[in-house]
This record gives sequence, structure tokens and C-alpha cells, in this order.
Amino acid sequence: MATYNTEIGTGSGGWQPDADLTVQIANRGQVVPADGKPGTGTTVTWSGDQGNGSVTFFDNGATFSGSAQFPGEGPVGYRGTYAG
Repeated sequence: MATYNTEIGTGSGGWQPDADLTVQIANRGQVVPADGKPGTGTTVTWSGDQGNGSVTFFDNGATFSGSAQFPGEGPVGYRGTYAG
């Protein structure tokens, strides 16, 4: 499990803080270890009622970058920094 401080970017609006993101994949521990971060190049994609997104991890899981779209909003840039 890994938790990230996140930001959304709208282009002209710059980057704005967003809610923390916690990533956990219980049945594939090698993708996101229970006590660590995803490896560089790991991509996680999700889709559901609360929105969708796709992020790729860099710097041994210390950061991620990608895009997301939340209900009632347009697509935005989405990035994060490992918080623990």
C-alpha cells in the first residue's frame, strides 16, 4: 500500500492540491507491495462511478504522473508525491 499527496492540473489554472490517493492491490503484492511503493514504470488504471484515471510511477515509486476525470468535470493532469 502506498499513499500519495496529489495535485490536479488544468493547464491555464496551474496545479491545485487534491485529496490523497492510496494505492493497494491486495491479490498482486508484487505490483504494489503491502509495505512499499510501485516500481518505476508501473501503470495503474481505474474506472468507476467516482471517476477514472491512469497514472505511471517514476523514481522507484516516489512520484506518479498521469490523467484523471472526476464526475461532472473534464479531464485533468494528475500527479503525486509519495507520502508514506
